[in-house]
Amino acid sequence: MIAPRNILRHELIGLDVLVRDAANPLHRGISGRVIDETRNTLVIRTACGDKRIPKSRTWFRFLLGGGVLVEVDGSALVNAPEKRIMQHAKKRGP
Repeated sequence: MIAPRNILRHELIGLDVLVRDAANPLHRGISGRVIDETRNTLVIRTACGDKRIPKSRTWFRFLLGGGVLVEVDGSALVNAPEKRIMQHAKKRGP
């Protein structure tokens, strides 16, 4: 189950998200649902259309089940999604 302690090892697509802080001030406050993820970006579906937000130099606030909020430094997300998930799973071990 996805939780604050293991969010880096999980799929982000489908999660509600808010851009809490970003190097680009125009990105701050963007919120919606993650609909795609690349090595360097998250694509967020907003009421005003889809927005591609760089992971690096951005802080995201994700809404998890049960109303749990977790903040993530986007720099920790930089990597292809499948590689990021595998990388963090290996760090944890069996």
